[in-house]
Amino acid sequence: MTDNQRIHPLHDVEAPAHRDSSPLMPRNTSKSDNPIENGYQHPPTQPPQRTFPVNHSKPPKKRSCCCKFFCWIFSILLILIVAIAITAGVLYLVFRPKLPKYSVDKLGITQFNTTGNNSLSVTFNVTITARNPNKKIGLYYVGGSHITSWYEDTQLCEGSLPKFYQGHRNTTVLNLPMTGQTQDASGLLNAIQQQQQETGNIPINIKVKQPVRIKLGKLKLFKMNFRVRCKLVVDNLSASEDIKISSSSCKFKFRL
Repeated sequence: MTDNQRIHPLHDVEAPAHRDSSPLMPRNTSKSDNPIENGYQHPPTQPPQRTFPVNHSKPPKKRSCCCKFFCWIFSILLILIVAIAITAGVLYLVFRPKLPKYSVDKLGITQFNTTGNNSLSVTFNVTITARNPNKKIGLYYVGGSHITSWYEDTQLCEGSLPKFYQGHRNTTVLNLPMTGQTQDASGLLNAIQQQQQETGNIPINIKVKQPVRIKLGKLKLFKMNFRVRCKLVVDNLSASEDIKISSSSCKFKFRL
């Protein structure tokens, strides 16, 4: 049994390792081509890189109390405007408001003469027809009205309208007395007579200012002023003759 055993030589661990004597680089290679010089490996060259400035974002600014206050005020006003617009639209669809209509149907003169101190005394009786075409809106004519009659820029006489309520789709005829006195009326009378002789017509303007309260159903609204301006053309201004109105037109507007 011992004859069959073979002894294998062991590798000497402490023996120096066999070094390959062949050069690491070819003999014809220069040192500059060798990436390793003197035991230091140079990093590969890279192209130059441009540096860009870094923009640092600013932190968001906090809104001041004043800015928040104005934002709240603006929001509240916007809500109020929208609410008013919606309310007005609903009221319009429900009541279908229409503007009242006015006309001057008759002009009577009981006095139009001068006195000893060169003043002109005038008394008119004007018949005005007021129409309310609305189905669901009533009109309260309250105190504080004023009606005047003019020839060009000179006021001839004045008066007022009575207080009354005008219901739905109502037509009311008003007979209004107007009186007035104009000082130094010689020039005025000459201008009226000259225009009557040249054209046969005399223009008269009647202006009305009437405070009114509108009634929507059972609700009585705030006061507003009706303003009416009527332009008349008459053939004469004599107390002894009938006055003929050749043309008449009225314009209406209102103010809160």
